[in-house]
Amino acid sequence: MKIAVPVTDGKLCSHFGHCESFTFFDVAEDTRQVAGTTTLKAPEHVPGLLPKWIQEQGAAIVLAGGMGARARALLEQAGIRVITGVESAPAAEVVNSYLNNDLKTGSNVCDH
Repeated sequence: MKIAVPVTDGKLCSHFGHCESFTFFDVAEDTRQVAGTTTLKAPEHVPGLLPKWIQEQGAAIVLAGGMGARARALLEQAGIRVITGVESAPAAEVVNSYLNNDLKTGSNVCDH
């Protein structure tokens, strides 16, 4: 399983479409342990581009602070689980919290 996290300055970026990069965490499903990570510069912010790009990277889950309704719908249509309302923290901490079933989420901080 691959988890995508939008990142700016090493932390989860609160606005999905305005991050510097994405860190992709490869997770062994049987052990729920991170087996590796890859960080890629985010493509330019063009409506509809990020969901397709994330799908091409093989992500199954996106952990985000805030995300617009269109991006969420496109990701979900591609079979990608979307979790929003995640507080900004180092990306590895966010993923580990998710894997340990103790990820705390609030409201989607994106208003469009």
